[in-house]
Amino acid sequence: MSEDCLVLNIWTPALRDHHMRPVMVWIHGGGFSRGSGANPVYDGTNLARKGDVVIVTLNHRLNIFGHLYLARLGGSEYAESGNLGVLDLVLALRWVHTNIAEFGGDPANVTIFGQSGGGAKISILMGMPQTRGLFHRAIVQSGSQLDGLTVDEANANALTFLKAAEVPITDLSRLQKLTFEQLLTALRKITMVPGARPSFSPVVDGKFLPKAPWTPDAPASSATVPMMIGTTETETTALIGGGDASVFSLNDASLRQKLAGWIPANEIDRVVAGYRRSASHATPSDLFFAITTARWFRQQTWIQVERKAVQNAAPVWLYELDWQTPVDGGKWKSPHSLDLAFVFDNVAKSESMVGSGDGPRALAEQMSAAWLAFARSGNPNNKTSPQWAQFRLPDRTTMVFDVKSRTVNDFRGDERQLLASLPAYRVN
Repeated sequence: MSEDCLVLNIWTPALRDHHMRPVMVWIHGGGFSRGSGANPVYDGTNLARKGDVVIVTLNHRLNIFGHLYLARLGGSEYAESGNLGVLDLVLALRWVHTNIAEFGGDPANVTIFGQSGGGAKISILMGMPQTRGLFHRAIVQSGSQLDGLTVDEANANALTFLKAAEVPITDLSRLQKLTFEQLLTALRKITMVPGARPSFSPVVDGKFLPKAPWTPDAPASSATVPMMIGTTETETTALIGGGDASVFSLNDASLRQKLAGWIPANEIDRVVAGYRRSASHATPSDLFFAITTARWFRQQTWIQVERKAVQNAAPVWLYELDWQTPVDGGKWKSPHSLDLAFVFDNVAKSESMVGSGDGPRALAEQMSAAWLAFARSGNPNNKTSPQWAQFRLPDRTTMVFDVKSRTVNDFRGDERQLLASLPAYRVN
């Protein structure tokens, strides 16, 4: 592990055969603070072979190495500091544009796709004018991000880190004399404590990220780029339930306690009552996962897809994965990251999450085919799934992926309207 991390992994059916294949560049999750493009579930062998495409995964700088904003404290010498991590992604896309033909890929047909933090990175890249022409389609999986840190927020986070690292603001050059282990030790001091933690993520600095990418509208610089955007049904069974087993056995009182922070206190009763009307047989735990998934993920997804549709410069498709994994007796339902095995057609590498049998294989066949079709033509329709209409207002068509997938107009419209008065939950 070191800062020398700017590497690419490439899977291709052939080298230098002058066959211009679609290129799919995967951007890994883990927020803006952790993760790697070398995770085994991202192995591109099956997807490259199945779709005759070139798959690229990559690594880039994260957390303080990629997003320690020092421009206000240090001036022009540190102008790029708050966005180095996403500028690494821009550099990787430029490398792909220049070199991918050597690997049988078409630099004029590049799709960027990513899940969780990878989807957030794609949301940010679409708002960076310097990416224009470097990708031609985009897929955001469980990671719609509407804004970035303000300069004031990023500067405050930098001051917190410098104090932990015992680096005076009058001598920022001392940072470069610290080993990466020393820098990580200082980072742990401020991120391993209870309460609010500073975030090191992209900064709306007015230069590299001129404005919040999806607020108040879709970014003009990527207006002509078609998109697919979606979530899983119960993202938070893993994200919250994985660390807090008590959320699987809530009663009405503890449900309201656990929703504090997710819903304004004066709105909790209204929101819970609204969800109960939509799902009368749901347990308190079911309601918790539904509400927190909507707040953490679905609201941002609805906003992003609507703003893309209103822009009316390129098509956008909305999906949701509702198949429920049988692992651990089905307790996880449709958790965050469930889609990875299916998109990469890597069910055999992911049995601990998806199990085995016909169900996972059916999902992998459908979802990988849709992703490949979209990468090839900008339209996900293919023979494995029902006809999928692009998202338009007011129809709001959604592809609901399951063993037997279906399309539904205004899917979860009651939930969307119920939460519409609440500001989107901010993830940075």
